[in-house]
Amino acid sequence: MHLHIVLHEPEIPQNTGNIARTCAATGATLHLIHPLGFEISDKTLKRAGLDYWSLLDVREYPSADAFFGAHPSDRIWFFSTKAPRAYTEADYTRDKEVYLMFGKETKGLPESLLYAHPDTTVRIPMRTDLRSLNLSNAVAIAVYEALRQDGFSGLQEAGQLTKYQW
Repeated sequence: MHLHIVLHEPEIPQNTGNIARTCAATGATLHLIHPLGFEISDKTLKRAGLDYWSLLDVREYPSADAFFGAHPSDRIWFFSTKAPRAYTEADYTRDKEVYLMFGKETKGLPESLLYAHPDTTVRIPMRTDLRSLNLSNAVAIAVYEALRQDGFSGLQEAGQLTKYQW
């Protein structure tokens, strides 16, 4: 399974930098749908992603229509606080290429998009009196659930101490 993280019009460079680091650590491809709320060369974006930026496969699209046109038959999981079911109910292992899409920090994904894809729209459960989780945290939760379902294939599961042995 290969993961693709799709950010629809992200606005905050630090969030995208953190997500880029998660993508680098997991081998996921990062897709950015314009307009962005920052420049890719923005130093805060690269600072949050540290020196991992060169390890990324980043793809940019001028619009959502361009993204969907490039991926007409791919199953896309849409993450939203407005979704009818939890992200843990999704079976991410059904496809070789798994797309997880997230909306902009201030508005999320457009409701028309969610309504058009009820079977692949999911949410991360949280208290009802809060608006949403931080975007980079939501992406990390979703990425690691998909990876867990796939048995963390291709990832190092056990660490090593530098001065001692387990």
